[in-house]
This record gives sequence, C-alpha cells and structure tokens, in this order.
Amino acid sequence: MSDRIVQIARQAEWGTFTGRLLGIGRYLRRNPALLLGLALLGSLVLFASLGRLAVDVSAAAPLSAEPSEPPGPGLPLGSDPQGRNLLAVMVMGTWLTIRTGVIAGALGIAFGSALGFVAAYFGGLTDRIITFTVDVLLTVPAILFLVMISAVVQSGLSSIGMALIVAALAWRRPARQIRSQVLVMRSAGYVDMARLSGLSPLGVIFREIAPNLMPFLVSSFVTAVSAAILASVGLEAMGLGPQNEPTLGMTIFWMMSFSAFLQNMWWWIIPPVAILIVLFVGLYLVNVGLDELANPRLRRRA
Repeated sequence: MSDRIVQIARQAEWGTFTGRLLGIGRYLRRNPALLLGLALLGSLVLFASLGRLAVDVSAAAPLSAEPSEPPGPGLPLGSDPQGRNLLAVMVMGTWLTIRTGVIAGALGIAFGSALGFVAAYFGGLTDRIITFTVDVLLTVPAILFLVMISAVVQSGLSSIGMALIVAALAWRRPARQIRSQVLVMRSAGYVDMARLSGLSPLGVIFREIAPNLMPFLVSSFVTAVSAAILASVGLEAMGLGPQNEPTLGMTIFWMMSFSAFLQNMWWWIIPPVAILIVLFVGLYLVNVGLDELANPRLRRRA
C-alpha cells in the first residue's frame, strides 16, 4: 500500500513538472520577443564561454600579434595598433562586460529590494528615513557621481571594481519601485493570515510577499543589468574603466584614441559595436517579453 502511495505521489510530481514545462512552452510561443531575446543573449553567452575554450584569450594583451593587421589567416578579426588579437578581445570583452552588468544589476536589485521590503512592511520612522534617503539620492545625477568615483579610483581599477562603482547607485530606483509594490501587497488577505498564524515579519516577507513579487523582480533585474552595462560602457568609453582589461567599453575608448575611423580600420570598429547592439536588443526583447509576467493586467490565457 505504501509503495502505491509513493508511486501516485511521484506521478503527481511528474505531472506538475510536465504541466509547468508545457506552460512555459505556451508562454514562449505567444511571446516571440522573449524567445528572440533569449536566443540573442544565449548566442553571446555561448560566444563568450565557448570562445574562451577555443581562443587563446592571452592574445587580447598588447603585442600579441602584428599591429594594425586586417582580417586574415590566424587573425579572423584582425588586430589593433597595439597588437591585440581582436577575436580574443571580443571574446574576453563580451565576457567581462556581461559579468560587470550582471554583478552590478544583482547587487542593485538585492540591496534595493531589501530596503524596499523593510520600508514598506515595517512603515513608520523606518519607512520615512529610507524613503527620504532614496528621494534625495534620486536627485543626484548618476553619471556625474559615477565619473567622480571612477576618476578617483581609476588606478588599478578592474571590471569587478567597475561593477561595484555602477552598483553604488543602481539600488535607488528598485528600492522605490519595490516599496510601492509591497505597500499594496502587505494589506492582502494571505499576508494577514500569515501574521495571524504567528509567522515572523521576515517569514512573511520571504515566504509570502517575495514569491509573489518574483516576476516583477526578474523583470527589474533585466532592466538593472541593461542600465549597468550602459553605464559601465559609457564610463569606459571615456577612459575611466579598467585600463588593463579588454572590455567592450575600453575597446571603444582605444578605438577612438587611435582614430580608427580616420584610419579606416573597419575590422576594429564593427565587432564591438555589433556585439553591443545584439546585447542591448536582446535585453530589451527579454524585458518586453517578461512584461506580461510582471504586469498582471497584460496576462493572457493560452
């Protein structure tokens, strides 16, 4: 009898898992933007991850190849005036740029979410202090603040350091948005039932409120990653990034410094610009595709 019960339970679990997979498949079919965005981002991740196995990334350092060589045998994307193998630069640059955006976006969402949950759930003086701080910092021009920090700590700056600099202001908007969401949800019936059952405030936040906000948090994370990549590339293109790491932003900086346009070095100009276009279009399409999950008013039946 017990074996029969275990078998029935396993069949129910498998049916639930299969149903979820079918639900995801139906959702992707009616959201081609999300599917295309995932395909674009997946292609970049594969290019960066598999490329590191197929290409000698040490060739991204100066004097690794003949300077200013156009594409040819041994140099599929050519080289720059400093003797960098541009294929190795693109592989490493894509990896470093995506990593910077993911780290900065994750830190911004994590810290902003924590502040938003605490401010909205506990309210009172805590809410007023956090809200006042966020409102004041939202008036600070982000680019000015980031430029000042980057200029001060530029010596020895790495891509991880760049991610931390960008994350320093990436939490402000998520904190305000999530606070507004939690203010609505904290008066819901299931939250009141959780309080009456003796669940602690942190338990209510993590077991009841946070799971229901997960679609919104995922969408906010994609937006934060896109904004972080844009900020890091902008700072690096001004020469305020890691000088010894071949990120896409630093590649654009060196490209402008050595007048690649005047020298008609098209093989140096096209690859980083094309990768950034694919990256931002992919992030935009994923964000559009996730909008239905984050906004209940847009949800449709399969």
